[in-house]
Amino acid sequence: MKLGYVTLYVDNIPEIITFYEKVLDLTLRFKHESGMYAEMETGNTVLAFAHHELATQLVPQGYQKAHPDNEALGMQLGFEVENVTETYQKALTNGASTIALPEVKPWNFESAMVKDPSGHLVEFCRPVHTVNPS
Repeated sequence: MKLGYVTLYVDNIPEIITFYEKVLDLTLRFKHESGMYAEMETGNTVLAFAHHELATQLVPQGYQKAHPDNEALGMQLGFEVENVTETYQKALTNGASTIALPEVKPWNFESAMVKDPSGHLVEFCRPVHTVNPS
């Protein structure tokens, strides 16, 4: 078994593509000509975006929409980055809002969390084995 992709349902595909390109230096893997679906290159698991309009066709019974003004959904994306504070600042500069400031947790795990411009939780972290304690 292999996790092939994660899809986030969003209001603005171009905006969210730009956010992930600028903050995490991800590259666009595919964008459908309709503008309703796109994929970012993220290694073994693809990060995909589908417009809410398309999502209503895929999930006809409805779903809880992510939005920056709503309470966060019960899930998050996690990205291992070289510099948590720098990535966190880039995220804020590009439209994210703060959930948790950068910090090294007592178990030696450095992380920060934001809501991306579409309202999804995103964590930036350094794995425990690469963090240098202060």
